[in-house]
Amino acid sequence: MSGRTEADIDAGISPEAGAPAGAARLGPGTLVLVVGPSGAGKDTLIREACRRLAGRDDIRFARRRITRPVDATEDHVSLDAAAFARGVAAGEFPLHWQANGLAYALGPEVAADLAAGRMVVANGSRGAVAEARRRFAAVRIVMVTAPPELLAARIAARGREGAEDAARRLKREPALPVPPDATIVNDGVPEAGGARLADVLARLAENCQGRGPR
Repeated sequence: MSGRTEADIDAGISPEAGAPAGAARLGPGTLVLVVGPSGAGKDTLIREACRRLAGRDDIRFARRRITRPVDATEDHVSLDAAAFARGVAAGEFPLHWQANGLAYALGPEVAADLAAGRMVVANGSRGAVAEARRRFAAVRIVMVTAPPELLAARIAARGREGAEDAARRLKREPALPVPPDATIVNDGVPEAGGARLADVLARLAENCQGRGPR
C-alpha cells in the first residue's frame, strides 16, 4: 500500500475516515503511530527524533509497556503477563495490542498528554491502527520501512531469533489498513532517518488540530 511521502503532509491533514459518529474518543491532541515491519529501525529513528525535538512541550514520546525484559533496543516499562492483564482489566491502558508473542500498551500518561492538546508519538503496530482510530480523536500514521534483505539482517543482528524465525516474522507482518500520512525508507545511517522523522513530526504538529503550546 502506497502512502504519502514526508513532503506531502505540508498540504494539510485530512480528517479521520471511518471513525464512529458521536463516540467519546481520547483527545483533542493527536496520536502519531510510527509503524512498519520488524527490522525497519523504528526505535532507532524515534530515539533520534526525540533527541532532535527535545524541549518542545507540544510533542511527547510515549514509553510503552511491554511483556519483555528491559534491553538496549528500547526504553520501555517491562511488565510480566499478570501485571499487564491487571492493567488491561483496570482500564489503565488507552491502547494495547499483541504482536510476536508479546503484549504492548500505551500508558495513562498518553491519555493525559492528549487531553492537554499535545501530540504524542508512539512506536505502534499496523495491527493496532484500526483500534487506535476508534479510540482516539485524531490518529496519524508514519510508516518506516526498508528493503527486505536489510530488514532480515537487522532482525538477525538483534540475536533474539534465528534466520528462519526472522523470515517467518516478516511473512506474518499485518497489512496497514489505511494509507500512511508519511513514509520513510530507512536504508541509510540512523541520523539521516531520524532527521527525516523529526521533520515529519514537526510538520504534523504544525498541522494537527488541538495543538498545545510550545
